[in-house]
Amino acid sequence: MHGSAVLYPSDATSAAALVQVMAGRPGISYLRTTRGGYSVLYQATEEFPVGGSKVLRSSPRDTVTLAGAGVTVHACLAAAEALAADGIAARVIDLYSVKPVDAATLPAAIEVTGGRLVIAEDHCPEGGIGSAMLEALVGTGQEQPLRVAHLAVRDMPGSGTGAQLLAAAGVDAGHIESAARGLLGNR
Repeated sequence: MHGSAVLYPSDATSAAALVQVMAGRPGISYLRTTRGGYSVLYQATEEFPVGGSKVLRSSPRDTVTLAGAGVTVHACLAAAEALAADGIAARVIDLYSVKPVDAATLPAAIEVTGGRLVIAEDHCPEGGIGSAMLEALVGTGQEQPLRVAHLAVRDMPGSGTGAQLLAAAGVDAGHIESAARGLLGNR
């Protein structure tokens, strides 16, 4: 819907901040949340403007970008830790604003990481963060060739714990790490 916002917090701090942002925003806003408890990533003073994102991990040596929203941000951080243990630097982006998506941070990350991008979303591939990110990247006239691994829920989910469902859908830390290694050519 034109002018609407879709927001997906990754922790309690961002959830509280985004509810406040929505309350002061005209029009339609939708907040997607995840069941279960997750570690706090942000200080209470952090701001979350609609249309933004947060770079949670970065270095000049980054070779791949891991991007997620909500629960998959935590999986991206865990995957980045596993990659770092093998000397592979990964940039991690929290795409808390799914619509509108941050069209400035993504091209900058892609430039640094050689066009390698792993998108992890606990949503079907159509109409989710993968679609929004790729549309934003195409709209920037990005000249860096893209190598994308789009991890998403492709089958009907069943019942289970959050960890079981993420693993079954292929969007947990292990799958994200494997996809990043695949883009780098070192499985």
